[in-house]
Amino acid sequence: MASVMEDPALERHFKGHKDAVTCADFNPNCKQLATGSADKSLMIWNLATKARALRFVGHQDIITGVQFSPFGDLVATCSKDRTVRLWTPCLKGESAVFKAHTATVRSVCFSHDGQRLVTASDDKSVKVWSVHRQRFIYSLNQHTNWVRCARFSPDGRIIASCGDDRTVRLWDTSTRQCINCLTEYTGSATFVDFNANGTCIASSGDDSSLKIWDLRTNKLIQHYQVHSAGINCFSFHPSNNYLISASSDSTVKILDLLEGRLIYTLHGHKGSVLTVAFSRAGELFASGGADGQVLMWRTNFDTKSYQDVLRQHSRRSSPDPPPHLTDIHPRGPHLHLPQPSTIEISPTVADTRSIDPHVIELGQAVYNTMLLNGRRRLSPAQAATHSRHSNSLPAGQVASSRLEAWKEHERANGASLTAGSQAGAGGGGRGRRREEVEEYDEEEEERGQTYPLQVLSGYPVALDTTLQHIVQQLDILTQTVAVLEERLTLTEDKLKDCLVHQSQVLKDVRASEERGRRERGRKNASPARFT
Repeated sequence: MASVMEDPALERHFKGHKDAVTCADFNPNCKQLATGSADKSLMIWNLATKARALRFVGHQDIITGVQFSPFGDLVATCSKDRTVRLWTPCLKGESAVFKAHTATVRSVCFSHDGQRLVTASDDKSVKVWSVHRQRFIYSLNQHTNWVRCARFSPDGRIIASCGDDRTVRLWDTSTRQCINCLTEYTGSATFVDFNANGTCIASSGDDSSLKIWDLRTNKLIQHYQVHSAGINCFSFHPSNNYLISASSDSTVKILDLLEGRLIYTLHGHKGSVLTVAFSRAGELFASGGADGQVLMWRTNFDTKSYQDVLRQHSRRSSPDPPPHLTDIHPRGPHLHLPQPSTIEISPTVADTRSIDPHVIELGQAVYNTMLLNGRRRLSPAQAATHSRHSNSLPAGQVASSRLEAWKEHERANGASLTAGSQAGAGGGGRGRRREEVEEYDEEEEERGQTYPLQVLSGYPVALDTTLQHIVQQLDILTQTVAVLEERLTLTEDKLKDCLVHQSQVLKDVRASEERGRRERGRKNASPARFT
């Protein structure tokens, strides 16, 4: 722990992605960092010095969201290929595919118990999935445009979502109804999340604004306008005292929520910063951007008490005006503008802690199954892999990609984000790949014998066309089944309501008959009166 309050410091600089880094999340045990990229790959970075990194290949398009499960044993990703994948973050690289969305899936989030997933999509829906049963459960469908983000509350009782219809919606997970709709945006709402105790939500927009609402009073309590371009992502510190935001203006900014002001501006990325995330304990945070860099920072500014932080600020920079009463949480709304005393940090972007980690390439699992609404089937590419598994296959290769349409609809960006196309070819034969795995197994004996997973390459164009046609037909069938299941769910709900109503009517009839019998009994039992 630092003896005095320090500025955020660049801890590590990870190199390995070949295109824009779009999402990031820390393992709850703080030993791994997961990042997704426009190069279609998921990378698991081990934070231990000299540890190897793992690259997982399986998505067919840009990865748009990533999150570790609460216990760190699974990683969920979503993609523009309309699928959600669950990965095991180890050398085996096994994954399961969820599919019910009909357009790009923008975000993915686990519930607090790890039993459910919530996803947001360009098909204007928010969907909830069962992790254990590996199937779609229900949809929330009141958004009128693309849904950019959806998050569970810490207790799992509420879902918050936002999108291009300029609204932030709150949903009750028990009734599946929208219980509140916030409409105070002039542009698209790009990101939404709960603070650590679930009493507040924050949302950002492509108009560069960031707003915080108190859910106990349903009032806007803070409004920040500190970036010069759209905000793509933000993250609450576990203490709820700080918030970091990533913007298309190439900066990461740190807000002090107690005092209600901007305290740090971090420079290091070239181009838009697309993602930022605190570790679960808050001692680290990571950022990723269109330049393909993953920067990991040590927080430092939370190592002292809040009063010590304020005193240190007054010594290092010109003091801000004293905070107003309206700045103190949870008072009324107040617009927080950038002030000249903000501390700007421009680190030399270099990994001073270790050499670049060795990256192990992993593809789709040979026996991995595609889960279509709960039904297990081998995907066409996997079936082809399975049929040739007995032969020596070429090593896996990573397909080239381009950022092309990643932020094409972002009106706040002056120019669309682009990055050069890259191609990574996995060289060598099976013998070299097995030697790598055996060397890795010496370090990880408890995992047993494992092999890098391979991807087919060099197959005929006619076969590729046939497989694409089959996949398209499967997509259509999947969408049809999803619609039928949703209608069946609605029918079941209506039938349950009818049965409940009928049961209540029968109870009322029986109660009325019982009252009638009792009344007749009293009349028969009463003595005759004579005048």
